[in-house]
Amino acid sequence: MISFDNTEIAFKGKSNRDLKRAYWLFKAVGSRSMVRFGKWSTSFAFKLRLPIKGIIKKTIFRQFCGGESISESISASDKLAKRNVKTILDYSIEGKTSDEDFDATVAEIIATITAAKNNPDIPYAVFKTTGICLFSILENANESIDKLSNDEKLKYEQMVQRVDSICKAAFESSVPLFIDAEETWIQETIDRVVTEMTLKYNREKAIVFNTIQMYRHDRLAYFQSVIDHAKQEKYFVGMKIVRGAYMEKERERAEEHGYASPIQKDKASSDKDFNAALDLAMNNLDTVSICAGSHNEKSALILTELMEKNSIDKNDPRIYFAQLLGMSDHISFNLANASYNVAKYVPYGLVKEVMPYLIRRAEENTSVAGQTSRELSLIVKERKRRKSKA
Repeated sequence: MISFDNTEIAFKGKSNRDLKRAYWLFKAVGSRSMVRFGKWSTSFAFKLRLPIKGIIKKTIFRQFCGGESISESISASDKLAKRNVKTILDYSIEGKTSDEDFDATVAEIIATITAAKNNPDIPYAVFKTTGICLFSILENANESIDKLSNDEKLKYEQMVQRVDSICKAAFESSVPLFIDAEETWIQETIDRVVTEMTLKYNREKAIVFNTIQMYRHDRLAYFQSVIDHAKQEKYFVGMKIVRGAYMEKERERAEEHGYASPIQKDKASSDKDFNAALDLAMNNLDTVSICAGSHNEKSALILTELMEKNSIDKNDPRIYFAQLLGMSDHISFNLANASYNVAKYVPYGLVKEVMPYLIRRAEENTSVAGQTSRELSLIVKERKRRKSKA
């Protein structure tokens, strides 16, 4: 049985200085007040054009991002590859609203596909639909496209064309592509477009991957329905399975608008459905390829056990584990050391433009019970181990 307690393997690529920086960063993001202050102060500093870019780049950016460009991020990817961990280049720019910006983002995502095409260390590409379309269009189309105005329908079709151009590039380069899940009130739109793309591009193998957030109580049934549809229509399913990133926002909106919350009643229910989704995938590998995006040790262990139970090779290309750069290294590197397929999400982009992503990441850390304390305990353990060996 694999162990995630081996900190020597987990932090082999980190210097003592790296560990010290990571320790203080996780200390900071573990404090809600510190995260709130950081969110306000960085926004204020950028508005005043204060010279804080260097500080950010040497601290939180260095911990959680690969660089400001694809070329800078390739350097981070090469370091990961030396330890059998692959890279998913994630262009993490948020909040754009113009067609020019959307088209530029499409071009950048296609550039990540091109970078992955001839690089075995980059097995996937990824993007968010909100990065290439106005949120309001996705929201208004969620129930029905028919309810859109003529101008909105034009914007919707532009979004579909952008998604299609990205999926076509992935198909032609044979690079699997993740389309991230987002809020429930735009997810129906995303699911509809992903289905259209999978019918078009997943006839020979899984190229286009949807994402299911298992903190939603309806996603296990949705996953089953996708598998049933794929078998009926004869295409392959690509699915990234995650717990989710919008839980508090979802509950607040459901209460505000007076509808039943789409969120599981408790964490145990989310965990149960996440693990059940892994089992469902393992029983349908003739149709399904998955990426288990999780920082949960138990779920990672369960997937390794399911693979062994079903006599599936550790490096079966239909199964990947994934974690975020700078987090859960004890899971990533111990799995990779045991020859499983592992990839790190490596966000990149200009420091100022990646800040919303970094702040969101920090806020998520404070809301996930035990995440920060686990990171800190492992760093402390490794620093003690190194001191005892000195």
